[in-house]
Amino acid sequence: MNRNSQYFRTLGWEQLRGRWESPVLFTLVYMVISIFVSSLFSALHGILLFPVQYSFCVAFLNDKRTASGYNIESLIDGYKDFARVMGTLLLVSVYTFLWSLLLIVPGIIKSISYSQTSFILKDNPELAYNEAIERSMAMMEGYKMRYFLLQLSFIGWILLCVFTCGILNLWVVPYMTATNVHFYEFVKEEYEKRITA
Repeated sequence: MNRNSQYFRTLGWEQLRGRWESPVLFTLVYMVISIFVSSLFSALHGILLFPVQYSFCVAFLNDKRTASGYNIESLIDGYKDFARVMGTLLLVSVYTFLWSLLLIVPGIIKSISYSQTSFILKDNPELAYNEAIERSMAMMEGYKMRYFLLQLSFIGWILLCVFTCGILNLWVVPYMTATNVHFYEFVKEEYEKRITA
């Protein structure tokens, strides 16, 4: 089977089809929290939101695996493992920024390499900081272009978000996140095959 962008997008769409209300409400609360913290703390908002961003991604992973739905309270789950989540995602941000200083392209490549870190933190509670980042890099080896094309395949949706003053984000963000969850499950399975072969 061809695991192209359309394949993962179809899986993401199917995960949400017929049950959009809960992920849309979940995304709305996430965005309100993000905007509120941003307005209060400006430069620090990204750092303070790392645990919420982590929790948001993990909720979609949990729903994919167990059809557990989207509990608003789960948006603060990342704060229960604050040091590990905050420290690791802060390192991801710093590394990506430093690579971006070289030029835009190295920064993009590295951000793609680090893209699975939140999911890895969820699935591997023993990993933190550089270990989790290195696992993401290893997992994405050979799959960076596929991930880039997957993100690029949403460009039409993203442009529509601009034309709707961001309102469409309430549907596009869950769709993209669910799609990325399916991509993660795929690269995780492929990585596990490689290390056990």
